[in-house]
Amino acid sequence: MFSPLGFGGGPLGGLFAPLDDETAAGALAAAWEGGVRYFDTAPHYGIGHSERRIGAFLRGCPPGEFTVSTKVGRLLVPQDPAGRQDDDFAVPATHRRVWDFSRDGVRRSLEESLGRMGLDRVDVLYLHDAESHFDEALRDGYPALAELRAEGVVRAIGAGMHDTAKLTTLVRETDVDVVMLAGRYTLLDQSALDTLLPACAERGVSLLAAAIFNSGVLATPRPAEGARFDYSPASADLLRRANLIADVCEAHGVTLPQAAMAFPLTHPSVAGVVVGMRSADEVRHNLASFAAPVPPAVWSDLRAAGLIDAR
Repeated sequence: MFSPLGFGGGPLGGLFAPLDDETAAGALAAAWEGGVRYFDTAPHYGIGHSERRIGAFLRGCPPGEFTVSTKVGRLLVPQDPAGRQDDDFAVPATHRRVWDFSRDGVRRSLEESLGRMGLDRVDVLYLHDAESHFDEALRDGYPALAELRAEGVVRAIGAGMHDTAKLTTLVRETDVDVVMLAGRYTLLDQSALDTLLPACAERGVSLLAAAIFNSGVLATPRPAEGARFDYSPASADLLRRANLIADVCEAHGVTLPQAAMAFPLTHPSVAGVVVGMRSADEVRHNLASFAAPVPPAVWSDLRAAGLIDAR
């Protein structure tokens, strides 16, 4: 169902910087040409811009040859932008987000997403960023997803979050198919090994690793001063560790981004990595990094140096 490298749709919503339709379409075309067949988006990404762009592209692709996912939990309510831009996305603030994990909210969100995308179905539906609304998401949102799956409206259901404890609860207490984990199974953070990955293995749930560059600190061969970790400037200790990991990688002829993309897939429960991309050049660069072989000795040397979890 998932290609090993998935296309993350956040940047197509204008995340942190404007993006035009032509550049977005070029990124998607380059991904398809490079073999990417899983595309993930959400209403949150650019208040619908990402969904519209991904839907427009996929409508021209052979049906049945791709997997597409979107998310629920935020409804988009029209408003007068009055010259304002939307939060972290460089688009006019034509809508505001309203949290809603109720049954009606979930079904309405999916219906509106399909309308924006121009598709008759999505394959996977996730509860999105439910950390601060977890009780409602577990009580009302999950049963709504399960109902949609039972009706054949979607093929698979799950959640996308960064909180490993809450995702572990979801995996153990429900019948989800897949979870998308942001930033917690990377070269700098393996906290998913504590409870989440064991729970996924026990329950037969797939995990998709997102934010594998931890917001940028692992995205270049050598992280620069000011590089970001989880959207904030990386600490001196994190920069030191990233550079030590880069030393080991370079000793084996591998770059830090190449190792960052390969690392999550060494765990048997990880079905793929999802990388946000915004241009054809960026896509082609990531495809080349993803294709680069990483010798097993990289992982054993990193473990021996105490730079990754011994597990």
